[in-house]
Amino acid sequence: MPEGDTVFHAAKRLDAALAGRAVTRSDLRVPAFATVDLAGETVHSVGSRGKHLLMRIGDVVLHTHLKMEGEWRVLRPGQKWPRPAYRARAIIETADATAIGFDLGLVEVFPAAEEGERLGYLGPDLLGPDWDPGEAVRRLSAAGDTAAVVALGDQRNLAGLGNVLVNEVCFLRGIRPDRPIGEVDLPATVDLARRVIHANRDRFERTTTGDTRPGRRLWVYGRAGEPCRRCGTRILHTRLGRNDVELRDTYWCPHCQP
Repeated sequence: MPEGDTVFHAAKRLDAALAGRAVTRSDLRVPAFATVDLAGETVHSVGSRGKHLLMRIGDVVLHTHLKMEGEWRVLRPGQKWPRPAYRARAIIETADATAIGFDLGLVEVFPAAEEGERLGYLGPDLLGPDWDPGEAVRRLSAAGDTAAVVALGDQRNLAGLGNVLVNEVCFLRGIRPDRPIGEVDLPATVDLARRVIHANRDRFERTTTGDTRPGRRLWVYGRAGEPCRRCGTRILHTRLGRNDVELRDTYWCPHCQP
């Protein structure tokens, strides 16, 4: 499940492969931008903001979002594609590399001058140069009675945490997921969230336990009915969200998160 750490890693890999190079071919396989041709333009940089990936090419930005299933892959010229071609939504080629975005949830192009305005609704980026813990605390405080797991996952409060890390941070801080965010020690929680996502930004396999072995990487997420790694109590599961459309799987230990 792509989260801010996954997108950061993907952007870093794409930047290393594409930045400073001229596009030899582009193919955006979404109706609204199918006629956009970026051939001849230079890739200035590839970066991330929260869960958003931004390719700055010429005087435009190719903005993509992985959603649940998306992935960017960098291949050598002529290398066999790892997924069927019909699943490709964006292709950027240079003389040395082919970058392919598979199963992307969002693909759009807009003028580079609009980047700040387009993404201005996002909260401080946990992995970005604009990180501001005070602003993150202020935004979370304003969420008041919103369940902690929902407020922490709201990208308008702080950008980058996805459902896995939100659940794990709540466990590590001993916060029951449905506890109002206004009752939480926000400075400590924000600090922990940043440390956890920073620890995973260069890893291929995310871990919050410190154990990278399969089946041992997470404390509670995806472990409904299994014993808590800390106290042995059975992990519980429910679904929480801002509304019925945005419900997300939520896991917690009723003993460690009273």
